[in-house]
Amino acid sequence: MSEPRPPTTSSTATPTTRRQLLARTGAAGIGIAFSGTLSELFTGTAAAQNLGHHGYGPLLPDPDGLLDLPKGFRYQVLSREGDRLRSGEGPVPSNHDGMAAFAGHRGRVHLVRNHENRATGRTPVPVVDGLTYDPEGKGGCTALTLDHRGRVLSERVAIAGTAVNCAGGPTPWNTWLTCEETEDRAGTNGYTKDHGYIFEVDGADPRRTGAVPLTAMGRFQHEAIAVDPRRGVVYETEDAFDRPFGLFYRFLPEKPLGGTGSLRAGGRLQAMRVPGVPDLSSIQETGARFDRVEWVDVPDPLAAETAIRFQDFGPKGITHAQKLEGCYWGGRSVYFVSSFARSSEGSAGDHYGQIWRYDPDRSRLTLVIVFGPDTDIQLPGESPDNICLAPGGGLMVCEDGDGAQHVYGVTRHGEVYEVARNRQNRGTDEDPDWGEFAGVAFSPDGRTMYVNCYDPGTTFAVTGPWRG
Repeated sequence: MSEPRPPTTSSTATPTTRRQLLARTGAAGIGIAFSGTLSELFTGTAAAQNLGHHGYGPLLPDPDGLLDLPKGFRYQVLSREGDRLRSGEGPVPSNHDGMAAFAGHRGRVHLVRNHENRATGRTPVPVVDGLTYDPEGKGGCTALTLDHRGRVLSERVAIAGTAVNCAGGPTPWNTWLTCEETEDRAGTNGYTKDHGYIFEVDGADPRRTGAVPLTAMGRFQHEAIAVDPRRGVVYETEDAFDRPFGLFYRFLPEKPLGGTGSLRAGGRLQAMRVPGVPDLSSIQETGARFDRVEWVDVPDPLAAETAIRFQDFGPKGITHAQKLEGCYWGGRSVYFVSSFARSSEGSAGDHYGQIWRYDPDRSRLTLVIVFGPDTDIQLPGESPDNICLAPGGGLMVCEDGDGAQHVYGVTRHGEVYEVARNRQNRGTDEDPDWGEFAGVAFSPDGRTMYVNCYDPGTTFAVTGPWRG
């Protein structure tokens, strides 16, 4: 592990006492270690008033071999890969990934679910007239509508013909922005159109949004987005797989908060520059703060000749980070995740996860959490990946790594507890391979947690004594 460099900032940094908070879950030998406290994540939010302090008890083995949960919790399988879509359009696609839940009429819930199918995708999203961008793209989204009792009323294609739909994020006007995590051009992997865009999806009525790429928001390996509900600014993460790794972006719309379809009007794409910090992984002191964050116009958002992260941002350069993934809005700030960094792969430092907070009112960036590896116990695999706020406070974290896969809860005091464990084994007894979790989200009333198993694609609804 390389030694972390101190933060570079012209303003006075506000130090916080560095402390290691080590918590073990109910499973022996499984734990997570990180520095700092979660309190800052919820400043100014409703969750700050009622944050959970402990878990729900040990996980109980599921006799059906699908999902282990604590006592008092139960799950319902809403949808499984290969089953028939209720619309009759074809089979449920594979590779369930990012997801969001939206309130509908009369207590209904609309779920919009990504399918991260590459050109080799096992079960593509069915091609549907008026909802297909590139007939050769196998990714896209499906939408489920649930009644007030959680029963599936409909399941249909919401957008098709896209590629590698990884994550995304909800808008304040209750649509979903689905992100393509690829930079493939027309003629690559059989595609007939360029890919690497964001698309808007209306889960209640997909034909309102169609299949139109939001080109001004950039063409790169998109991961997730979050929208500032006051300004309408859209923040975007880039999960680039090779050096110099991805950037953190903001999009300034021509029609901020204009409602469904307004992002098609265009806007300006910018990338974040932290002066003196070319790589966020070099910062590993929780509470490190930078008060002079700069935003630089992207020279060529469509990456006509050169991928954005390789473009010339001037003599001061630009700030990169490995595995920029989850992104969400909380209170008056945007939070984004770097799932891990490895110096052996070209990062400036090593960690098993960072959560950063950017406060646009102060133009301030703060490192809120660092996960491992400077302790002898870490969360197994590569964590964190998808995250969301829990109804009673704290975080829900989807694990993406080797071995058994979990959804973990994390309290503001650093206590980590198991919420769910995937029991679906894609491998063998001698060499097990459990599918990762993705797309964790809660119903608008906070009573149901929805989560996907990536492979084999399965969408679960989990109910029980959630603390609200």
